[in-house]
Amino acid sequence: MRKILVVGAGQSGLQLALGLQSHGYEVTLMSNRTADEIRSGRVMSTQCMFHTALQHERDLQLNFWENQAPKIEGLGVSVAGPESQRVIDWVGRLDGYAQSVDQRVKMAGWMEIFAQRGGQLVIHGAAVSDLDYFSRTYDLVLVSAGKGELVSMFGRDASRSPYSEPQRALAVAYVHGLGPRPEHPDYDAVRCNLVPGVGELFVMPTLTNSGRADILFWEGIPGGPLDVFNGVKDPSEHLSLTLELMERFTPWEYARATKVELTDANGTLSGRYAPTVRNPIGRLPGGGLVLGVADVVVANDPITGQGSNSASKCAAAYLASILEHGDKEFDESWMQQTFDRYWDTAQHVTKWTNAMLGVPPEHVLNLIGAAGTLPPVADRFANGFNNPADFENFFYDPEKTGAYLASVAGA
Repeated sequence: MRKILVVGAGQSGLQLALGLQSHGYEVTLMSNRTADEIRSGRVMSTQCMFHTALQHERDLQLNFWENQAPKIEGLGVSVAGPESQRVIDWVGRLDGYAQSVDQRVKMAGWMEIFAQRGGQLVIHGAAVSDLDYFSRTYDLVLVSAGKGELVSMFGRDASRSPYSEPQRALAVAYVHGLGPRPEHPDYDAVRCNLVPGVGELFVMPTLTNSGRADILFWEGIPGGPLDVFNGVKDPSEHLSLTLELMERFTPWEYARATKVELTDANGTLSGRYAPTVRNPIGRLPGGGLVLGVADVVVANDPITGQGSNSASKCAAAYLASILEHGDKEFDESWMQQTFDRYWDTAQHVTKWTNAMLGVPPEHVLNLIGAAGTLPPVADRFANGFNNPADFENFFYDPEKTGAYLASVAGA
């Protein structure tokens, strides 16, 4: 039986560990926290998972919260004008619903299932020296812990990483008591509110420890008016700031948020990081090799909501590569090919995300504007969140955008 070590218990690490376990591999999972510590800890993300990523979970029968989490059937875009009024406002329908489950709920639950099914769970914050030892006792070591010392083993790929500094300051609040948008009360939708030159506010329904909730997520251009959360430790102060900024920049969202309260004392998060693609193979001091997983090797800004989706897709691609490889050695060539298989999809996420971080060119503004009067355009844009590769066909190139809009208008 092949022995595999997975370091890091996030979306990708746990999905991979449980997938390998279901195929009879002897899997050890290292986490720096217990399931109880995760469940009662601080929120970790703003995950909204679209159809393809959710299907990877269903394929492994890990979709334990599907009937409890809100079904997100649409994705809306609003653009603020200079007087904080909406100059663009539309919603596209998703072909398959999306869902968000607080990672505290999901990761704790998955970790407990892994242990119940006989997996070896080691609660220990791994250092490079630990991996140096373990690489000699396991057939394969996978590193899916996206922060800290371990990431330094994977060198930055400058050719795929245009930014060396964070492009957004991030601030998250999980709340109860958010009202519906009066213009679309009949189904749940993620709302993307764009404030040109300032940043973005995302609002999404989620399932948390205390049931249904909503996530308020500001992405502020560094140094701008939204970049005010650094050093804010008090959760109530964090929420107050969030609401003040909503009242100022997105009053249509603030109007339904006047009665919100935090889901719990750990329901806020803030920070920033530079979007980075790294070389996928880490070299240990003793000569062993480890393979980086998900945002260890491809860390995009959350502006396009792709983090947990990419983690799920990476885990699925790596699982398929491991199963196909059989009893052969997991050598450097295999590691590179395995990453390249994931990069086939990840490259589209990185290109789109990096484009969204910049000032949108005129043809993109035309596209977003046209979606307000052409529902097929709104629907296609919304479904790009599930399949970012489709943006190649109508988003980046002004001629392709123009031809696409003309064809829809003509139809």
